[in-house]
Amino acid sequence: MAPPLLKLDGIVLTFGGTPLLEGAELSASAGDRIALVGRNGSGKSTLLKIAAGLVEPTEGEVFRHPGATIRYLPQVPDMEGFASVRAYVEAGLGPSDDPHRATYLLESLGLTGDEAPAGLSGGEARRAALAKVMAPQPDILLLDEPTNHLDLAAIEWLEEELIRSPSAVILISHDRRFLERISRATVWLDRGVTARLDRGFAHFEEWRDKRLEEEEREQHKLGRQIVREEHWLRYGVTARRKRNMRRLGELQAMRQRHRSHRGAEGVAAMAASGAAESGKLVIEAKSIAKSYGGAAIVRNFSARIQRGDRIGLVGANGAGKTTLLRLLTGELEPDAGSVRLGVNLEIATLDQKRAALDPDESLAHFLTDGRGETVVVNGEERHVVSYMKDFLFKPEQARTPVRELSGGERARLVLARILARPSNLLVLDEPTNDLDMETLDLLQELVAGYAGTVLLVSHDRDFLDRTVTSVIAPEGDGRWLDYAGGYSDMLAQRGGRTLEDRKAEKRAPAAPSQSRAPDAGGSDQGKPGGKKLSYKQKFALETLPGKMEAVSVAISALEDRLADPKFYERDPKGFAQSIAMLDRERAVLAAMEEEWLELEMLREELEG
Repeated sequence: MAPPLLKLDGIVLTFGGTPLLEGAELSASAGDRIALVGRNGSGKSTLLKIAAGLVEPTEGEVFRHPGATIRYLPQVPDMEGFASVRAYVEAGLGPSDDPHRATYLLESLGLTGDEAPAGLSGGEARRAALAKVMAPQPDILLLDEPTNHLDLAAIEWLEEELIRSPSAVILISHDRRFLERISRATVWLDRGVTARLDRGFAHFEEWRDKRLEEEEREQHKLGRQIVREEHWLRYGVTARRKRNMRRLGELQAMRQRHRSHRGAEGVAAMAASGAAESGKLVIEAKSIAKSYGGAAIVRNFSARIQRGDRIGLVGANGAGKTTLLRLLTGELEPDAGSVRLGVNLEIATLDQKRAALDPDESLAHFLTDGRGETVVVNGEERHVVSYMKDFLFKPEQARTPVRELSGGERARLVLARILARPSNLLVLDEPTNDLDMETLDLLQELVAGYAGTVLLVSHDRDFLDRTVTSVIAPEGDGRWLDYAGGYSDMLAQRGGRTLEDRKAEKRAPAAPSQSRAPDAGGSDQGKPGGKKLSYKQKFALETLPGKMEAVSVAISALEDRLADPKFYERDPKGFAQSIAMLDRERAVLAAMEEEWLELEMLREELEG
């Protein structure tokens, strides 16, 4: 195993009361891809900040390799003091970094670099921050919720870029599909301590559940052992004559362990309040259109949505998902066409900006609308504190102002209020933002089992696959198409092309062979079966395997050299140079493999 570039050992952090971190550990070596997972409020972001050097732990050791470069992506980037996005991104480059990579990343992320930071949307600010931390190609990338505010095309692009990157990556995300594609190891932060699984996130949940079951069995066994020891102390023959101080001490230790054990965090108990059944036809849209400033957002779109349908809307930021949603629910008038809503509709809406939240309002006041101490859920009157517990809020938070809540807590609070209201049509705009995975699981179950109709906008591919019955996606120029099934089904119907693929197709110029007339010699270059690899392509296809083998041998030699535990002590400068050389060789190998794969696919296509 390669020596660590970063190592946190025995990290303790407390702000008074129960420590947030109680002996947490985290390490990363060259090439690692680590998913850092845990409940909202478990301390994941804080642990990442400690790794980045932004927070000092109360106790514990932090080792950062002297020659290693580290870049940290915060959840909220600070762009104050920069005149343009390009200036902000280039501020992250070192003296020896390539400035052209900053330009490449900005263009790939849909930015020119001339934008003023103050005028950026949330998604644009996130893309600029990603360009800044990725441009130097650091040894370690620390990414806190990198997919927040990104559309699906940007998420898919980011996945591919991180897979190709030579940097070690530690990331926090609630996007399951993203974690499954990127991670090779998983670190679980739970009740202040960490546990590591040397497998990707796809294997995490089964492993976590087994650990929790084992923990529960151990606590049960400990409780029974305490009962037996207490019985011996009270009624044992020896105990009546003389106390056995050793066994008494062991009993006290067992009691302390049992009392101090922090059980697993609770699980939210979400349930939507039902309303009277709506009519069979919920929404009928006929040839609707909407334009802003001459740009067509929706053009000639028709749909019939019936009771029980669960419709997902996907597309790039700015494509018009929210506009289409507002048109379908009657909140916005179309420029042309008509929208007819069914009878007996009771609509509950969650907007992506959480507009209903007043930062100075208390949680209890928000949930009850200021009407006493109770809420009515499914016709049953409940005390507001009892209802708050269903959504993992503590009783003492009832008088807490909204501004003191985390992003995940705000998301749960808005859901709690919406689900308390009777409805038969749920309209959810980005409902998964800031929710932890356990809460996401419950929301998935709620949406999938909802008795009414659901319209939702989401960039979470896994959530879409598990919940919706059809997907509406943009095709460009204001056209939208309805695909049966979830997001993966939509991709299959599109021939496997992702949203990023389709954007690239629209940006790419026509191939020269399609626009060039046949040459005078009667060449069949323009015919599908007559194309051939160029001499340069054939030469590369033949020679690349040998070159890749040579680079692989060089990488193995460097890894063996770095595995020597005394290498760094003996030659720190040589150690740093070897690390840098290893990263370069890995990047060269990745580029060669990608080039060879593209040429091989081209050869198969031409010969087939």
